[in-house]
Amino acid sequence: MLHRARVDRRTKNLLQRLQPGEIAVIDHEDLDRVSAEGLVERGASAVVNAGRSITGRYPNMGPLILAEHGIPLIDNVGRLLLTKVKEGDTLRVEGDRIYSGAELIAVGVLQSHASITADMEVARQRLADQFESFAANTVEFMARERDLLFGGFGLPELRHDFTGRHVLVVVRGYHYKEDLAALRRPYIREVRPLLMGVDGGADALLEEGYKPDIIIGDMDSVSERALTCGAEIVLHAYPNGFAPGRDRLVALGVPFTELKASGTSEDVAFILAHGKGADLIVAVGSHGNLREFLDKGRMGMASTFLVRLRVGEILVDAKGVSRMYRSQVRGRDTIILVVAALLAMGVVVAVSPPLRLLVKLLYDSFRQFVFRRTQ
Repeated sequence: MLHRARVDRRTKNLLQRLQPGEIAVIDHEDLDRVSAEGLVERGASAVVNAGRSITGRYPNMGPLILAEHGIPLIDNVGRLLLTKVKEGDTLRVEGDRIYSGAELIAVGVLQSHASITADMEVARQRLADQFESFAANTVEFMARERDLLFGGFGLPELRHDFTGRHVLVVVRGYHYKEDLAALRRPYIREVRPLLMGVDGGADALLEEGYKPDIIIGDMDSVSERALTCGAEIVLHAYPNGFAPGRDRLVALGVPFTELKASGTSEDVAFILAHGKGADLIVAVGSHGNLREFLDKGRMGMASTFLVRLRVGEILVDAKGVSRMYRSQVRGRDTIILVVAALLAMGVVVAVSPPLRLLVKLLYDSFRQFVFRRTQ
């Protein structure tokens, strides 16, 4: 079958344009879980990856998620394909081959559930190497960002006051949508925390019907709708001053404050809330284990380990709250509720003459109706 192609080297940018039934042409080594879930949610008919979806560095979950949802993954087709295929071109996928019209333009590896599982098993055996690199990076980050971590130096002035408030930090990570939805009634409505979206986390807040108070990040995966919603924008820049999203903000005419720091935008969000005097930080979708760190594709994720040590006394991780608590009504509870309601109605009728008369009239009418039907 023929399908339209969406092409982008960055999967999270492509997801903003991908329509159901289209082929996603990406260049994404070690396809992560969140990106794969996005491809499934957006209805990709197939995924063509210029790179290797599993390099063997660690057992990433992305390819397995695509396989479980029946989405063909043609892997390692080569980066030359990105120069041959343009946005909107019509492609045909047959097994491990990609055609444009009658022309064969690329051949890759058609991944199956079995091949993906085998690659993941090999990757699991190599995790020890990642631990060593992770530890070395942790020491490097601590030396570089000592002042920011322990003194709060370099934090910008903001119009929102964090002092003594709860801050809900939403990151586009594992189960972020489910956990945010689970917090909606018991926490957000009652406590009314300061809402901080980290890049795409701002869109998650908007999807749940909440306007973020603050958006922080390099602004490469947040929608224009979020950037122009009136939230206070904090642009996360590298220590050398480079910020991928600066030109975008300037073009939109959106005012922003800049914060230079190493590590991830998630780290900077926690440091900002802590340094500004937040009473409690509640994290949704944050990254908390080695696989999630590596899924982001940045060895700088080791900084999250140190940041969590620094802010740990006020940090509550809401990860998995949607799975931990699922409200279920037991049959016994339903029966008790119905009986209690009937008893309450009986008491009200017993003490109210007008209601007794109404019930008697209804009963008589019902008897007459039944009597006429049986004649």
